[in-house]
Amino acid sequence: MFTCINILGAASAHERGQIYGREAKGRIQHSVVTYARLFAACGIDWSSACDRAMRFEPVIEQVDADLMAELRGMAEGSGQSLGSLMALNCRTEILPPTFLADAPDLKHAAQVALAANRAAGLPDWLEQAAWDSALRDGECTAMGVTAAASRTGQAWLAQNWDWMGRQREALVLLHTQGPSGQSITTLTEAGMLAKIGINQSGFALGLNILRSVRDGSRLGVPVHVLLRHLLDCRSVAHARERLQALQTDLGLGFGAASNVPCADAQGQAACFEVSPVGWADVAPTDGVVVHTNHFVCESLLAEQAPMGPGLSSQSRLGTAYQHALQTPIGQAELEHFLRDESDGFLSICRSPDPSVPPESRVESVAGIIMHTQPPAMWVACDVPSRVAFEAVPLAKPAQL
Repeated sequence: MFTCINILGAASAHERGQIYGREAKGRIQHSVVTYARLFAACGIDWSSACDRAMRFEPVIEQVDADLMAELRGMAEGSGQSLGSLMALNCRTEILPPTFLADAPDLKHAAQVALAANRAAGLPDWLEQAAWDSALRDGECTAMGVTAAASRTGQAWLAQNWDWMGRQREALVLLHTQGPSGQSITTLTEAGMLAKIGINQSGFALGLNILRSVRDGSRLGVPVHVLLRHLLDCRSVAHARERLQALQTDLGLGFGAASNVPCADAQGQAACFEVSPVGWADVAPTDGVVVHTNHFVCESLLAEQAPMGPGLSSQSRLGTAYQHALQTPIGQAELEHFLRDESDGFLSICRSPDPSVPPESRVESVAGIIMHTQPPAMWVACDVPSRVAFEAVPLAKPAQL
């Protein structure tokens, strides 16, 4: 199982960050090296990425000042700059709208960025591979199951997390808390506030990367900050209220596109597509909702950035719909879904393509299944077809 870091006993948000940073120090450095190379492939050196990320500081302060205190503590504990921690947590906002498309000719800009990184002491882990090899091919497939379609009578959420295989070494299971004090367990990349997780109320969420033509065009709530913020919700309905408050009441909106699939202990499930122009709700069909890596809400279709032909979002969504028809759905059906290899190297369960250099292969770095009532999580710590799903001890519930 991935390394577990428990920061629930900390006396303050700053101390939570210090403990996290100290215990994940090596893994945070691994994340920095990974993303420094990823941004460089887009023509952005690490120093510039940090500067871009720091612009989001007042936005995060307005969402939840404790999260900035936690990031400052994490910087102290890990020995990284605050800008580096901000760059990790604003990675989606820094990546250009063309990230999932056939890249324009950025080779010169990439070489300039790589030279700047080397001068700053950041190694190039892709030095022996093609400069842009497989770096624009992140994918994920998710399914939310309502109580009406569930074998157990309670909602489920499941997804494969497809990303650079290198980042598996940086993953941590973080036990933390939200503003209400309730406990949260999230599987995330070291240095990030949250990603896929569940709280003691039985509210679970995941993440599918999307790309909008307007990504990076405005300041707004960064995606990974949004995930941590929403992990304090009690239900899908509560998450809708939070999204509306961020968009309308606070007027912050969102800095980049993503899809947030979720499910709750009341038996509900939904997907929330967010973008710099707003957000929309994907409702279940016959009790099940599935999502991959493109917009499906009619109000946001015009936001879709171009996608390269190697990105299998449409075909994977079709395959996911076939699994969604196999109701009732429980843990066994969800494991079968996350192990689907019917489309080869572009399947729901993605094995690394041997034709791509090992250091830059995209694969399913983990599979995650969550049951909402009682709250429970199972994780496959490798390509799901290769390993068992293991139960994860969740954070101890707080007395609210």
